[in-house]
Amino acid sequence: MHTDFEVTKNEFQRQYETKINDDLLAVEFSEHDRKVFLTKLTIPEKYLNSDIQNLFISKVLDSFVDTRFKVMPTSPEVAKFFRKNRLKYKGLLPAGITI
Repeated sequence: MHTDFEVTKNEFQRQYETKINDDLLAVEFSEHDRKVFLTKLTIPEKYLNSDIQNLFISKVLDSFVDTRFKVMPTSPEVAKFFRKNRLKYKGLLPAGITI
């Protein structure tokens, strides 16, 4: 399995993305008041609900750990991942928000 990929922030397309074997994995975002809304996950069908999908989401979330940004996982897939990994990422949620 390909696990050593890098996630980059594409400001122009407003998404975090990576390429694995010429396949694009991306999560769209918008930023408001030091909050990042992760709005839509787009990944090839062969990676759906896989370790690759989880690793991609994990790498995106990890990029916010040492920032002043809070994360609002509004994409259903990202919210589901967030719930499963609540203890690791609960510090990224804005105050008063539960997933």
